[in-house]
Amino acid sequence: MSSSPSQPEGLAATVRQALTAVLDPEIRRPITDLGMVRSVLVDGGHVTVRVDLTVAGCPLKDTLVRDVTAAVETLEGVASVSVELGEMTAEQRAGLKDKLRGGQPEPVIPFAQPDSLTRVIAVTSGKGGVGKSSVTANLAVAMAQMGLAVGVVDADIYGFSLPRMLGTDQPPTAVDEMLLPPVAHGVKVVSIGMFVPPGQPVVWRGPMLHRALQQFLTDMYWGDLDVLLLDLPPGTGDIAISVAQLLPGSSLVVVTTPQLAAAEVAERAGAVAVQTNQRLVGVIENMSWLTQPDGSRLELFGSGGGTRVAENLSRLVGADVPVLGQVPIDIAVREAGDAGTPVVAADPGSPAAVALREIAAGLVATPRGLAGKPLGVVPVSR
Repeated sequence: MSSSPSQPEGLAATVRQALTAVLDPEIRRPITDLGMVRSVLVDGGHVTVRVDLTVAGCPLKDTLVRDVTAAVETLEGVASVSVELGEMTAEQRAGLKDKLRGGQPEPVIPFAQPDSLTRVIAVTSGKGGVGKSSVTANLAVAMAQMGLAVGVVDADIYGFSLPRMLGTDQPPTAVDEMLLPPVAHGVKVVSIGMFVPPGQPVVWRGPMLHRALQQFLTDMYWGDLDVLLLDLPPGTGDIAISVAQLLPGSSLVVVTTPQLAAAEVAERAGAVAVQTNQRLVGVIENMSWLTQPDGSRLELFGSGGGTRVAENLSRLVGADVPVLGQVPIDIAVREAGDAGTPVVAADPGSPAAVALREIAAGLVATPRGLAGKPLGVVPVSR
């Protein structure tokens, strides 16, 4: 005869089933699948759940305790819940790493594998100051709000800013030599800014930049992402080349302002795609206008820059490179970025937030290119 939930063994089984809905806040997989639930003890109506953390100093352990408690305390027959935290043994961590890497003995770039389904989009610009990082942060959060699994790599090693804009200064959690990226606003994010003291500059030459980007892609456990965004430094330097080498199936999005001088420089950044065989998805025109109290538009930086870049790049690559959208000047964007909550989350009804969400939806709907994808075509010998 099967046990009822009121019996200790029956209630313990019910609790374990409920715990399958509890996700590790960093890995984003059920704690039951990760072997983190050591035991479930039932004493009358009191339930004790023993959970093994990946590391003793897990920065999100309070979140885990809260989620476990919430999943169990409403179950029939449960009067109270306590969560006891332990730490995984070296053997458990080794097993966890093997599970997360899918049995791969050495770290690889998962997004560069032929069977990867992750859409990789590198956001670039010709010059600094056009709002590229702000656009990247907002696109990432907007896509996460759509229910997608999103990661962001702050590849602007010298001028990193995403930790501030996404409101996280938490470093990745180390599970031996594997790192778990922190999550902010539903987005997994990594930046060199998480590894250096405040105010300290990064003074590296090209090979070090390449190695840093490579480690961000291999040593981090990203999980199954729908979209990976890379915030590239402005211009056409080492990082742009490294992205093309490490992620040959990536696409490029160019950010510019309407100003003619900025548009001319942005064209050169987009033209890199011709030499690296990357796909140009489109152009985003930022700071397009300032809406006046009477509803009129004040074009502080002129007009037409985005259209010019798109038209010239279309001629250069021989394919349509559209203007993905225009983002107006909005003080809410600056305020939200400084506060660590992108405007699409902080003020979703603002004009800039509406424009950025529309651009994000358009990017997600854009068909993926075939670069790096096996087509299953076998040549016929004659």
